[in-house]
Amino acid sequence: MKALLQRVNEASVNVEGRCVGQIAKGLLVFLGVEKNDDEQVCTKMLDKVLAYRVFADAKGKMNLSLQDIGGQLLVVSQFTLVAETRKGLRPSFSSAGDPQQSRALYDLFIRQAQERAVYVQSGQFGADMQVSLINDGPVTFLLTI
Repeated sequence: MKALLQRVNEASVNVEGRCVGQIAKGLLVFLGVEKNDDEQVCTKMLDKVLAYRVFADAKGKMNLSLQDIGGQLLVVSQFTLVAETRKGLRPSFSSAGDPQQSRALYDLFIRQAQERAVYVQSGQFGADMQVSLINDGPVTFLLTI
């Protein structure tokens, strides 16, 4: 599983011209599921996302997590994160999870985040989405499990 985190001042996702998710200060997370991922991997990734220290403390150092600041979370499925790009000029998606497995883990990630009292919005799994954001910093990290 891979998660691309972007620290944002605001972010939104639209499907067919309609806003399906929108947040203020927090994290935009693009989530990619791989073949061997399971519920344990999903929970471990969520733990890492929620606790990852990417927000500035009073001294301006990245010492605070999303939970520490009471930030919001926008989760967008993105299977292209797990593409193999080392060879050739066309990405290979052979390591991507199948759609049914990926959707189940994407939904689990969102459900578990909501259960932890985090304000969560999401994109629409498998849809053609337009994502808008104001990246704060810019600060972007690729997390892998």
